[in-house]
Amino acid sequence: MLTCFEDGAAFESLDQRAFTVGHSLLGHPALSLENLGQVIPSLSKDQVFHSTGQLEKTDNFDRAHLDRKNGLSIAETIERIRTSDSYVMVRQPETDPSFKDLYRQLVDDVSTLMVRRGVGRAPVDPMLYLFIASPHSVTPFHVDRYSTLLLQFRGTKQVTVFPMFDERVVTAPELEAFMARTGERPVYRPDAEALGSTFDFAPGQALHIPFMAGHHVKNGADDVSVSLSIIFNTRQTDALSHAMRLNHRARRLGLTPTPVGRGGWRDQGKALIHRSVSRARRALAR
Repeated sequence: MLTCFEDGAAFESLDQRAFTVGHSLLGHPALSLENLGQVIPSLSKDQVFHSTGQLEKTDNFDRAHLDRKNGLSIAETIERIRTSDSYVMVRQPETDPSFKDLYRQLVDDVSTLMVRRGVGRAPVDPMLYLFIASPHSVTPFHVDRYSTLLLQFRGTKQVTVFPMFDERVVTAPELEAFMARTGERPVYRPDAEALGSTFDFAPGQALHIPFMAGHHVKNGADDVSVSLSIIFNTRQTDALSHAMRLNHRARRLGLTPTPVGRGGWRDQGKALIHRSVSRARRALAR
């Protein structure tokens, strides 16, 4: 039984395609601007990132807080969020007591969904991310190394999600290098825009962004946007992660491996090999 999300057949497509469902968490006190105004300035600096909201799809999302500063403190940014053209991202707000129950509820729902899909019994490394943004703010195109359920609490936005493992959007070598954290990251290709599915997203809705599916976001003009995501990996996506890392190593040796996502048995075999090699390397290091 789900407590946070509206149940339905859409969840059968977990990590296969993007879809929206309803959520039942509107009005949760943790997500009020009053509570956020108290909690966010109290968190450690490595949890809170803020920048101007006037970004482009092509900007580097990971460096926006460094390259595109808004000239305000985090407290000033939140206080003026409606008019300051700003963007705030908070990693692991569940470290604050006001988010702990919400975090546990979301993890329980993800666990239920994973059991149904046969991809494990509990999420791997689940974490919350909180996003607060001025009207018209843009989240640049990016890819995440995990699955996402994004819940909208205030304001509206358009989210464009691209197909997983489609090389017209991001090539296999780019995805593999990104997964291996070698410094390269996928870039936005304007000619691939037509391949995306765009969702008009409003309070009370949740959007599933599949594992490694590229996406970008544009907030509406009507209000400040407040949204919360739970990110996680499953037994299945963890295996795909290992398979991509093995492919990356193979390419560095001059080989041309079959891209991940084209064959279940092949990907599972690569994952087993990479896990074994990684364990051996750790044992030798010790």
